[in-house]
Amino acid sequence: MGTAARLIATQMVKAVTRVYPRACPPTPAPLDALRLSPMKYATGCFLLALLFASALNSPSISAELPDPSPHDLPRWRGFNLLEKFYRSHDNEAFRESDFQLISELGFNFVRLPMDYRVWIEDGDWNQFNEAQLKHIDQAVEWGQKYSIHVLINFHRAPGYTVARPAESTDLWTDDETQRICAKHWAMFAKRYRGIPSRYLSFNLFNEPANVSSAAYLKVVKRMAAAIRAEDPDRLILSDGLQWGKQPIPELAELKIAQATRGYTPTDVTHFKASWVNGADQYPVPSWPRVRAYGTLYVPNKPDLSVEATAAMSVIGPFRSQSQFRLHVGTVSSRATLVAKADDQIVWQKEFVCGPGQGEWKESNFMEQWNSYQNVYDCDYHFAIPEGTGKVELSVIAGDWLSLTEVAIRSSDGDEDVLPLRPGWNEPPARVHYDATNSALPFVGEEVEDRSWLWDTTIVPWVNVEQQGVGVMVGEFGCHHFTPHDVVLAWMEDCLANWQRADWGWALWNFRGTFGVMDSGRTDVDYEDFNGHQLDRKMLELLQRY
Repeated sequence: MGTAARLIATQMVKAVTRVYPRACPPTPAPLDALRLSPMKYATGCFLLALLFASALNSPSISAELPDPSPHDLPRWRGFNLLEKFYRSHDNEAFRESDFQLISELGFNFVRLPMDYRVWIEDGDWNQFNEAQLKHIDQAVEWGQKYSIHVLINFHRAPGYTVARPAESTDLWTDDETQRICAKHWAMFAKRYRGIPSRYLSFNLFNEPANVSSAAYLKVVKRMAAAIRAEDPDRLILSDGLQWGKQPIPELAELKIAQATRGYTPTDVTHFKASWVNGADQYPVPSWPRVRAYGTLYVPNKPDLSVEATAAMSVIGPFRSQSQFRLHVGTVSSRATLVAKADDQIVWQKEFVCGPGQGEWKESNFMEQWNSYQNVYDCDYHFAIPEGTGKVELSVIAGDWLSLTEVAIRSSDGDEDVLPLRPGWNEPPARVHYDATNSALPFVGEEVEDRSWLWDTTIVPWVNVEQQGVGVMVGEFGCHHFTPHDVVLAWMEDCLANWQRADWGWALWNFRGTFGVMDSGRTDVDYEDFNGHQLDRKMLELLQRY
């Protein structure tokens, strides 16, 4: 009886420890140290197992991390932490409280996008700053403490960055820069040798772009060789090309997993983002939405397709007199904009750009074309008669202009707004309008929704997955100027697709303008939470997936 009880107790402790290794002290020491009969000890361990099995159903305790491989990544879920994202005067340490909260909230992953200039001495990329490296050591240790996988990423690597300013050398072509970058990766590989890959992996470069696949592969092989010379078992990931969007099938033979991005469409995710050119001209996002473009060109404009120079059309019928509102964004040089109702001109305006003050908000002289492209950012109105079947908008003279919104108000209804996307050489919108359908008044040939996201962002990666390459989403999210209801609707479609694809993901960021805390959104009812302002709706959405 005593032997059987001891066996049950030992197996129970091992079972609990496998699921949650910090739950029990190692065996067999407890059996010898505790003054309990074997039967009482077995009973206690059984109760302890029930306790922890129950606790694991709560998001406050993270289960043991799964073992990843380059062929099959776990469905990690978590956040990017930005303490070393960009060199600053202090480059503060990572926060243990972040790891603790991330674990308690039910997540198991952090990505550390980092700037190599943080850990070098006085601008000398051959010398490492041990104090800064110890901050990274802490993050790796806290990952193990809180059962969180840590992904180390060179957001700025020697010779390459997507940020500003650009690097002074080119990683893709310069041999000495490649040697230095390999030295940095080898340093980290040696520093963390022996830490299992279930706790730690390396993400080589952030969003490689403007580089051929052949040149990129050459550099990746050199980095991987440097890492594996120090730590042969370290899991390595590569972001896709073209800012993380394009998979790289050739990496399959190198046993390197891949990470994509969740920033599609950009005018939803980066609305009014200061670091994105033209983002202040994006229309106010909506989701789901008709895929509609709003740049109008003069007929027969060189180097454009016939479809791109067609008129924009809104097809009714319009059963009552209706008011149209056009929001004009940018005008190039000059443009005569005409509105027709069933082939009859109902409104016409000539826009002429120039220097100084004017009807426009901003005057921009474009040296390469010896002309002005002025930002108007203004509304213009006209009415159409009852019974109109179709309204057409076109530029009949000049160069081109962009419309960012078309809005329609019937005599007895609210205004319906069609946001229009920027895009060069894209056919202008052709939509049907139904004032009685308040949920979806505009219907076009293509709708951007969950299915469209699947076809656009998942399907291109299926081929590399079929070749045995693990895939995850290294970054995703919406900047805080995107309306909150739009963010949540778009985010749920993304999360549902990634769940279906069995992909993990990491929100950019945990705290900050894309995050679940301290995001600074003006349309959120925040909750006071551990000294932070918590977006409870976003958090609960993330926890569901």
